[in-house]
Amino acid sequence: QYYDGTFPTAKEQAAFERNIFSKTHRAGGEIACLEGLTVVYRSSVDLFFYVVGGCQENELMLSAVLACLLDALGHLLRSGCSDVSHPLARRKEVEKRWLLDNMEGTFLVVDEIVDRGVILESDPQEVIQRLSLR
Repeated sequence: QYYDGTFPTAKEQAAFERNIFSKTHRAGGEIACLEGLTVVYRSSVDLFFYVVGGCQENELMLSAVLACLLDALGHLLRSGCSDVSHPLARRKEVEKRWLLDNMEGTFLVVDEIVDRGVILESDPQEVIQRLSLR
C-alpha cells in the first residue's frame, strides 16, 4: 500500500518494487536504504514483506511494524486451522497461497496497524484482539 505521492503511478511503483526486490532478495540483512528511503524487510517461506519509510523514520519502529504484521498474520494462519494436528496449525511462517486465500484478513491486519501512512499499533496482541472483536 502506498500512502503518499512518492511513486504516483503504478509504473513507478512497480519499478520501485523491482528495485527493492533486486537489492534485498539475496541479502542477509533486515534494513536497507534505497532512494533516500528506509526499508525494513523480512522473508517468510515464499514471500518478502517490506515496510518503507522516509529517511527520517526510526528503523526500530518500522521493524516493530513489520514484526507486528507478521505476528498477526501468523496468528490468523494458526487460528484458521481447526485441526490442531494439521501442519498449518503449528506453522508460524506465512505462505503465499494462504495469504492469497485470506486477502480480506490480511487487509484488515494492515488497516489495524497503519492508517494513511500513520502507525497506529505495533503490538500484535492488540491487533489480534481488535480483529477478534470484528
